[in-house]
Amino acid sequence: MGIQITAGSGLQCSFGVAPGVLSVLPASGVMGQTPLACIMDHAPVVNVAPFGMCSCMGNPQVAAATAAALGVLTPMPCVPMTSAPWAPGSPTVLIGCQPALQNSSKLMCAWGGVIQIVMPAQVDTMVP
Repeated sequence: MGIQITAGSGLQCSFGVAPGVLSVLPASGVMGQTPLACIMDHAPVVNVAPFGMCSCMGNPQVAAATAAALGVLTPMPCVPMTSAPWAPGSPTVLIGCQPALQNSSKLMCAWGGVIQIVMPAQVDTMVP
């Protein structure tokens, strides 16, 4: 069983240098102590905060800056590009008609990073 993820949970990208925070809008109408997250809470900047600087060559800004620096890796500001939902979600718990987000869920960035939950905001509620 996984831990139910809520607003304020800590995130980390495999190519980011700083942690981020998950923001959840109370649009689903399902609240715990804070809004509960579902797999559709993946919008860049709205739900997934930037991770400081990005060092992935798949990011066009990083690739351009690295080319301008004659091949020396040059990190650039991170703006997550997440177009697909978190996976996997909880198969049996629904938040606003969508699978609930759990601590084992991952989110893929179009630039090549893998975003994961590193610090749940709460640890009392478990989901299968």
